[in-house]
Amino acid sequence: MMAQSTRKAGLENLILENLNTAVLLFDGQLRLTYMNPAGEVMFAVSARHVLGLRAEDLVPCPDLDRRLRDALTTRHPFTEREVNLFIADGRTITVNCTVLPLHHFEAPPEMLMELHQVDRQLRITREEHLISQHQATQALLRGLAHEIKNPLGGLRGAAQLLEGELPDKALRDYTRIIIDEADRLQALMDRMLGPNRVPREQAVNIHHVLERVRGLVLAESRGGPEIARDYDPSIPHLKADPNRLIQAFLNLLRNAVAAAGATGHIRVRTRVLRQFTIGAHRHRLVLRVEVQDDGPGIPPELQERIFFPMVSGQPGGTGLGLPIAQELINQHGGLIECESRPANTQFFVYLPLEAAHD
Repeated sequence: MMAQSTRKAGLENLILENLNTAVLLFDGQLRLTYMNPAGEVMFAVSARHVLGLRAEDLVPCPDLDRRLRDALTTRHPFTEREVNLFIADGRTITVNCTVLPLHHFEAPPEMLMELHQVDRQLRITREEHLISQHQATQALLRGLAHEIKNPLGGLRGAAQLLEGELPDKALRDYTRIIIDEADRLQALMDRMLGPNRVPREQAVNIHHVLERVRGLVLAESRGGPEIARDYDPSIPHLKADPNRLIQAFLNLLRNAVAAAGATGHIRVRTRVLRQFTIGAHRHRLVLRVEVQDDGPGIPPELQERIFFPMVSGQPGGTGLGLPIAQELINQHGGLIECESRPANTQFFVYLPLEAAHD
């Protein structure tokens, strides 16, 4: 009988650990005593760091604390739909909230809260659209590059032949301009397409990559904005091409420095998400790297197009940094997303730490 009871308890814990719905348990004083992995993903925290917090501090929502106390007293469950929660990392999420008071004979009363993120499916749909949009753009660019490179190569070759036949050296300055401009266009097309070889994957410590990028950016922008770090040291190594990750994060951090200005502030944060989807693929563990700046923000009319080539919100910008970063992260099965408002622009880089699960 004892073995059967233990097995049942183990099965119940396994179910809780793998639910997509956030499950929170509070004691009679409305202090958190349990949070499942889906809750950690929703609040972007580790459960051990928030155990003991009051419900009103963890789930800030007008009038919710009073309703929870009423439910404890009356023992009546309730459900609130489309509740907006303000998460500590600056995000706002929309959830359906179900509260169930628990009373076990002589045991102290407890409160079970289930939070189902209703904007999650919208996020997945948006990600799928972003991925397919990027793939379509890359296919268009490859076709365009093929059509441009052929006549460009012929133009450069003809200029070289002409340069060798010209008797007047002064005239060769003009053929040199043709050759140099052809090379410049060739380099531009190569940058737009990004690397086309298969990534050379190896075990990579993401914090070594980020520290390398941070050092490069600080060397480039002496006297520039402060770049703070908030790293989770428990993050395992991931399989990736370190050079491509360095290039992707270098593009993101350079943009943040340009946006923040000399007196601004930038924060680079790393976290692990559990049971998280990237596009249509669900992963048990996903790395999230956030690059946040307090610059003026991205204009609303540009936010839907910032990952398109040649779209830039910076004066004199090429509009290639973000599309290239997106391509490099996509090659690792990941994705870059952006949320921006004045004084708070965040780029979220998601990279799977292991194989995806359907």
